[in-house]
Amino acid sequence: MSKVSFNNRQQPFYKSVKSSVDAYFTRTGQQKTGNWKLFSKTLILIPAALGIYAFLLTGSYPALLGIGLSILLGFVLVAIAFNVMHDACHGSYSGKKWVNDILSYTMNALGSNAMIWKIKHNILHHTYTNIDGLDDDIAKLPVLRLCPTQPRMAMHKYQHQYMFLVYSLSSLLWVGLTDFMKYFSRKIVVTEMKLTLKDHIIFWGSKLLYAFFYIALPVYFLGAGPWLLGYLLVNMTMGLTLGLVFQLAHVVEKTEFEQTGEGEKVLDEEWAVHEIRTTANFAPRNPLITWFVGGLNYQVEHHLFPRVSHVHYPAISRIVQEECRKFDLPYHTYEKMTEAIASHYRTMRALGHGQPLPAMRERPVAA
Repeated sequence: MSKVSFNNRQQPFYKSVKSSVDAYFTRTGQQKTGNWKLFSKTLILIPAALGIYAFLLTGSYPALLGIGLSILLGFVLVAIAFNVMHDACHGSYSGKKWVNDILSYTMNALGSNAMIWKIKHNILHHTYTNIDGLDDDIAKLPVLRLCPTQPRMAMHKYQHQYMFLVYSLSSLLWVGLTDFMKYFSRKIVVTEMKLTLKDHIIFWGSKLLYAFFYIALPVYFLGAGPWLLGYLLVNMTMGLTLGLVFQLAHVVEKTEFEQTGEGEKVLDEEWAVHEIRTTANFAPRNPLITWFVGGLNYQVEHHLFPRVSHVHYPAISRIVQEECRKFDLPYHTYEKMTEAIASHYRTMRALGHGQPLPAMRERPVAA
């Protein structure tokens, strides 16, 4: 099996930036986990989702209102994923492990699985960002070519035109296909999963509860036709939003890619530098976007400090930028979300046509 490791013997950049960020928290007296800003989001978003869901079950509204509320429910659910689930799964929501564990199951309530997410996202994506063959986030072949080292197929020439449709289906695919593929294969890309009895019970119990609350109950109260329309609108809203936010952080013109080789490959740079080169921020000065996406527009800070709650990212971003300047490292950012979307579109078009990307370079390999 291919393996990639980093030259972490000295880690001058990470030690420096971590020291500066630690000093910030010591100076301000804040905890690195969530605070009232995060807790207030939870108290707003989860009751809002439950309220919209309950109202939709009544069926006592015009069709257009039902369509609008279904789309709104999709946005609220994806905001729960960004703000509550994501921090909880990283252990950054609270200093209490049991709180993080309970709130991480909001992922299961949305139809997927927290245990699988923690392996594919926390471990593989955060360790091997944009490394073809290890990072599951860019392993979307044959449908999408998300890395210049992946084989190109004829249909990829049009992927920049159909990618938004694919993203909109991603929530449905997670729930009904990819979770089961990972579960039965016990594997994410090339990394094996070891499941306990508890994992098996939670996996199947969550899927059954999802089928009851998202399918059986709405069909009983509303009928199959209205349920199907609402269900598709909710999930396509979630999928498109999730797909865009996560792709804008890594599959854009400024970020770099890597691939595994035969046997073990050691990159001649520390892990934190790899994260800097393969990650980008977007819309950092837009407070509305920052609130909605749970600080995931500050992906550089998130990848360096995944166990720091997202509510602190705007403040520590100034520290990270200064450290990048000190070590002559890039700090990738797009000032507007529209700029990042346009860059992602051009990147996907270039990948589909087999054209070189602006950030492609030969990565040093340790002897």
